[in-house]
Amino acid sequence: MKQLWLTAKLDIVESLRARWFQIYTLVFGGIVALLFMFGLTESRVLGFIGLSRLLVTYIQLTMAILPIFVLITTVRSVAGDREAGVFEYLLSLPVSLSAWFWGKIVGRYIVVFAPVFLAMLGAVGWASFKDIEVPWGMFGYYTALLAVMAMCFLGIGMLISAVARSTDIAQGAAFMVWLTLLLFLDLILLGVMIQGKVAPEVAVGLALANPLQVFRTAALALFDPQLIVLGPSAYVILDTFGLVGYKVFALAYPAALGLLSATIGYFIFRRGDLP
Repeated sequence: MKQLWLTAKLDIVESLRARWFQIYTLVFGGIVALLFMFGLTESRVLGFIGLSRLLVTYIQLTMAILPIFVLITTVRSVAGDREAGVFEYLLSLPVSLSAWFWGKIVGRYIVVFAPVFLAMLGAVGWASFKDIEVPWGMFGYYTALLAVMAMCFLGIGMLISAVARSTDIAQGAAFMVWLTLLLFLDLILLGVMIQGKVAPEVAVGLALANPLQVFRTAALALFDPQLIVLGPSAYVILDTFGLVGYKVFALAYPAALGLLSATIGYFIFRRGDLP
């Protein structure tokens, strides 16, 4: 455990000095600042006003930005160290491969989640200062959604990084994964399924295998419990899970997917890089 935490600390220190982290922090802090600047806390949409409206908008923007940031920066981790010749030094030090790999994940998770969470926390602090009501239930669930989103794509990124043999290939693969998940949100996938006369349960099941779709639907469920926006798909989701069950699924599935991806990546990494 000591080796793991030392590796995590080293990764955190390196990330804090990196330019990508400064841009990453500026993006999410800037989003919240701009939302306040444009007065979203004063507007009303579907009955939501104040900080609730800001959080709804923030989670939708984060869903598009966070995955690609996490993937692109994470895939450089193992692939970049391989190209830089770090492993030769690693094997000569009293640091196990498992401690190094999982330490990298812990350190990177802290780095990618902290700016997102601190931006939300800043919004809550500002709302409290301005005597705007804070929807603590929504804030807690959105925080949990962002936590599992970061975990999911961090695990996928580490898997890609362990498989790819160069940084360029790793970054290209990460971009393709993100683009594929983005393209298969709702309309494209479901349209193809409907044309092929696939059963609605199968089409919705395949759509919910996409973690981005899971995040999006869970975010919608907070201000649209009947999921009217999704049309007939809502009946399949609510009949299968129920509203509470789906909210639990939206947290458990991405977390499990991320952990599974990271575990597979670790075994590939251990098998491929031991002499």
